[in-house]
Amino acid sequence: MDAITSQIELTEAERLDRLRLIRSENVGPRTFRSLLAHCGSARAALARLPDLARRGGAGRTRIYSEEEAHAELAACKRHGISLLAPGEAGYPPRLAEIDDAPPLLAIRGAAAAAMRPIIAIVGSRNASAAGLKFAQQLARELGDAGFIVISGLARGIDQAAHRASMASGTVAVLAGGHDRIYPAEHESLLGAIIDARGAAISEMPLGHEPRARDFPRRNRLISGAALGVVIVEAAQRSGSLITARMAAEQGREVFAVPGSPLDPRAAGTNGLIKQGATLVTEAADIVQAVAPIMERPIALPANEPDGDPLEDDMESTERDRIVTLLGPVPVSIDDLIRMADAPASLVRTVLLELELAGKLERHGGGLVSLL
Repeated sequence: MDAITSQIELTEAERLDRLRLIRSENVGPRTFRSLLAHCGSARAALARLPDLARRGGAGRTRIYSEEEAHAELAACKRHGISLLAPGEAGYPPRLAEIDDAPPLLAIRGAAAAAMRPIIAIVGSRNASAAGLKFAQQLARELGDAGFIVISGLARGIDQAAHRASMASGTVAVLAGGHDRIYPAEHESLLGAIIDARGAAISEMPLGHEPRARDFPRRNRLISGAALGVVIVEAAQRSGSLITARMAAEQGREVFAVPGSPLDPRAAGTNGLIKQGATLVTEAADIVQAVAPIMERPIALPANEPDGDPLEDDMESTERDRIVTLLGPVPVSIDDLIRMADAPASLVRTVLLELELAGKLERHGGGLVSLL
């Protein structure tokens, strides 16, 4: 079974500070993690934000106020939502491993469900009858084997997997806020999931309407929380293939259900099998593959300071040299440190400043580029 090597419990003051930091301008999950590593705490990071952003070339940076944070926490309480940090009980332990894990995850329902071993099932919204039937069969069998099924509450394969695993436990991952369900007709399905001791999770604030770019962000949570991701049906260009790619990048197992070469809804899954995904014809294929992974302990990333100083008196020539090496093409931070011939702490600080100024984008695998 999944083992967690560390467990934390935030004070309400720490939760408030973390909420203010992640909701502040140009602070995403990776930036949040960098700030905690540099500053040691969310409160210290909040104090440094204006100066860091200014040095990166930004004007005034908007910081989420205490009043806004208190109002959001109160609204979450009214909706029965908990805001949990990585390492707290109820935060999916494997999701906490990824480098862009949400600093605070909004969870509604039975948080205990998210702590059990999880398998993701996703696929086509325009699914075939055979695909829907197999997704239901797979979800039931995985539930009987003790797994929680996670999916994205979408039409087609997602909803079939949720409905079939409701009795054993299922988790829905939302692209918008908990009060902005998409598609709207699945509000009743989500209500049934919660009533059946399942759960719903989101990294978005209440009131956030899901946009196109929010669905890939949601997909990384689906794959990140799971031991592995099963793609039941997927066309050549589909969101399910994005989830499969993210799963591979996160070190998760990727499973694919084969289909007829004549059905375009199987083109993506058949392609995944050609690329090395594990072929699935029954739940036992999945259980056998993830059994060794479940025996390994989960090591949550530390948030302690890494010793990188935030120097105020950096030489402008060093800073300019680092910025000059950056461009629109992603480059690894290790290569940047080597080519800049500068201390790693200096390079990371410059990158953090640029990011807070809205001029830098972080990619997976330790890559960065200018916007």
